Amino acid sequence: MAKYLLLKHYRGAPAAVNDVPMDQWEPEEVSAHVQYMRDFAARLEGTGEFVDGQALSPEGTFVRYDGEGRPPVTDGPFAETKDLIAGWMVIDVETYERALELAGELSAAPGAGGKPIHEWLEVRPFYAEQPTATE
Repeated sequence: MAKYLLLKHYRGAPAAVNDVPMDQWEPEEVSAHVQYMRDFAARLEGTGEFVDGQALSPEGTFVRYDGEGRPPVTDGPFAETKDLIAGWMVIDVETYERALELAGELSAAPGAGGKPIHEWLEVRPFYAEQPTATE
């Protein structure tokens, strides 16, 4: 089994077919979209392929280490980050092809007018666990 990150973008990816921003959807359209995501995750839990997933708030802050004994440095949020990442799901599947199949299905979540979004999802493999050095 291999883990993959299915990354949902607000912006930055190629435009979706049903490219109406979520803040312009009717409340029932948002509810239908969220329910689709829940149903998709529940189905993958049943097959053992779901690891975790979360929607992300548009708020955020960049944090950086600033040296021993000093408080972290903060800046932001930067618009390109909050605009870019909407949420993510981690799956654990047998093949890369299965990861692509599931991402394609997730892309069909309903949006404005109840029609599938056909959004682009980024599929990123996790690094395989690296062996530890022994002495």
